[in-house]
Amino acid sequence: MKRTQSIESVRWDLALRYRLIETVAWWEGRLTTNHLMQSFGISRQQASKDINTYINEHAPKNLEYDKHVKGYVPSKQFKPLFIDDSASAYLHLLNQNHDRAPHIEGLALAYAHTEVLAVPDRSVRPEVLRPLLKACREGLRLECEYVSFTTPEGESRLIAPHTLVYTGMRWHVRAYCEKNRDFRDFVLSRFRGVPELMDYFTEQGRDQDAGWNTPVQVVIEPDSRLKPEQKVIIESDYGMQEGQLRIQTRGALVQYVLQRYQIDPTKVHAKATAQQIVVANLDQLQPWLYH
Repeated sequence: MKRTQSIESVRWDLALRYRLIETVAWWEGRLTTNHLMQSFGISRQQASKDINTYINEHAPKNLEYDKHVKGYVPSKQFKPLFIDDSASAYLHLLNQNHDRAPHIEGLALAYAHTEVLAVPDRSVRPEVLRPLLKACREGLRLECEYVSFTTPEGESRLIAPHTLVYTGMRWHVRAYCEKNRDFRDFVLSRFRGVPELMDYFTEQGRDQDAGWNTPVQVVIEPDSRLKPEQKVIIESDYGMQEGQLRIQTRGALVQYVLQRYQIDPTKVHAKATAQQIVVANLDQLQPWLYH
C-alpha cells in the first residue's frame, strides 16, 4: 500500500489548493477542475494534477469521481486533512471571495445565494502602516501625531508598538505609550502625518505587556430571565456546551470580544428576548474592561 505524504511537507501554494478541494467537496458536494482553475488561475491540466496528487498522496479514500454529476464527490469515509469540517471553513471562503464570485464559474451557484454585509474600510494610509509594521517587527520606538476625543486637535506621542489587531470592525495597534506609561490601543485611522521611527530599541516590548500576556476566559450564557425552551434556542445559536460558551482570549482583548457579541456590561436590557446573552463571569473580567 502506498504511504501517504505528510501534510507538514506540502508547499504553501499546494496546501491552499488542497484546502479549496476539501472545502468545496465537503460543503457543495461536487468538485471540478473549474474550481481550481478559476480560483487560482491555473490550467485544466494543472488542476487535474492537483486533484490526483491530493487523492494519491494524501487522502486516497476522501473523493470519488461521479460520472453522473461529472465531478468528484466526498466519499462516506471522507476525513478532511487540510481544513476542519465545521461550517466556518466554508463560510470563511464565501466571505473572502464574495466580491469576485461572479467571475468564478465553478462557485457561481453557491455565491448566487449568499450575501455578505460589506463594512467600509477605515482610512489607513500606507505611510502610517509601513513604519508601524517595521516598529513591530524590529522592536523600535516611534514618534507620531495622534488624535483622540480628549485631544481632537492632535498631540505628539512616543510609542513602542508590538502587535496589529483586527477586532472585526477596525484595526488598531497595541503599543506602549510613554506619555501614559502603559500599554494602550491606538486606532490606525487616528494617526496623522507620518510616524517617525526612532534609532533605538524599546525596553517595553510585548513580553512586558501584562494585558497582552494574561490569558482570560470569557463565559457567555443565555439570559437567566429566558424560558427554558428559549434558552435551548440560544444555546444552539451560539454552540454552547452545557449552557455556556467559553471563549479563550487575552486580557487586552476582552472588551473587543464583548463588542463582537454586542454585549454592553454596563447595561441590562428591559426585555430578556432582546438581551438574549449575558457574561457569566463579569466580576472576573472587570480588570480588563475599558482598560
